[in-house]
Amino acid sequence: MRKFGIVLKYELREYFTSKGFMMLTFVIAFLGAVLLFLPRFIDMSDFTGVQVVGKEEEQEETSEGDVTKFAYIDLTETGVLQEELLQQMIPGIDWHRMNSIEELKQGVEEDYDAGFAVTGPTEYDYYVFNKSMTDSNTAMFDEIMKQMYRVNYCAANGLDLNEIAEMYNVPITVNEQILNKDSGSNYWYCYVLVIIVFMLIVYYGQMIAVSVTNEKSNRAIEVLVTSTTPNSLLFGKVIAGAIGGLFQMGFILGAVLISYSVNREQWGGMLDMFLHIPAEVLLAFAFFGLGGYLFYAFLYGAMGALVSKTEDISKTISGLMLVIMVVYFFSLMQLMNVDGPIIKVLSFLPISSYSTMFARIAMGTVAPWEIIISFLILAASIFGAGVLGAKIYRMGTLRYGNPISLTKALKDLKKSE
Repeated sequence: MRKFGIVLKYELREYFTSKGFMMLTFVIAFLGAVLLFLPRFIDMSDFTGVQVVGKEEEQEETSEGDVTKFAYIDLTETGVLQEELLQQMIPGIDWHRMNSIEELKQGVEEDYDAGFAVTGPTEYDYYVFNKSMTDSNTAMFDEIMKQMYRVNYCAANGLDLNEIAEMYNVPITVNEQILNKDSGSNYWYCYVLVIIVFMLIVYYGQMIAVSVTNEKSNRAIEVLVTSTTPNSLLFGKVIAGAIGGLFQMGFILGAVLISYSVNREQWGGMLDMFLHIPAEVLLAFAFFGLGGYLFYAFLYGAMGALVSKTEDISKTISGLMLVIMVVYFFSLMQLMNVDGPIIKVLSFLPISSYSTMFARIAMGTVAPWEIIISFLILAASIFGAGVLGAKIYRMGTLRYGNPISLTKALKDLKKSE
């Protein structure tokens, strides 16, 4: 235990005295906090929908100088368009009647945002100089044409348009009573948390594998194993990486969540889908995310001991990376069906429960006994991965030359036992 404590202390010192590690942590946390405080100092009402006090007059002046201008011409014999209704239906748009198609085209080319030439009661030509991908002018004018058609039809047949409109547009009141979880609202922050824990496992897992391989390549491992045990070395590295990863991710995530909580009103709640995360979900994320990290970190450490050169690491960990990637994509795809059989099975497997169980807690129906059993399976798997990883690490640390395959390492372990 004393030797483990020495290794753990040394590895932690490596993390927390690293300028790059600490600088990256504080810079990302600072930038995230600054971005979330922006609505307090900059008028972002066009984006957030929340008007900053004292900016109303400035916004009105800006909007007056940025008016949309449309040209139109009615080529029908009876006259489909009614100019006074046109101005009332779409306020804030400057409509200009043209006398000919040529004048309308020239206007669109020189000054107007778009042009409309009505050729029949339900037909028109649309003119635009450069059509953008977000152009919705035709959808807007379609509604104008439909309304004009209704007005003219009712006038010709002696019908009351207001009475008909009231019948078709009767308001419906719905009061939602969600008895368990709102999956639609919780989907996006679960999506983000799955990505975060995936990045945590891959980033820190590879760091552990590289650290082990570096010690072999510079022969430092030969000195280390004489002063401590391989078990202490592997467990010290993995636990230190877990603490470092938790500190970095917790500091950044905490800074972002607290900053959003303070400025939630200024954002109008528009980021709730990403950053308004319930405490029970964060707690499940912390336990299962940490468990998943430890499970894979022990395996990454063992993989690093199987090679003698850092350039061989990618080949050795490719199988492990494939498992992680498959689990990652399956987890994301199954977020739309968290009560389905596939994600239920994945939430009990140690290779995937680190992401699927807290997703079920956030979005689906999960019994307390399921959470307990899933975590116990994960904890037992962490212990198993630690024991197996330590044995492979012990066997591989003093083997040099060509990389050792995992299959051969397992066979050698079986023979030695």
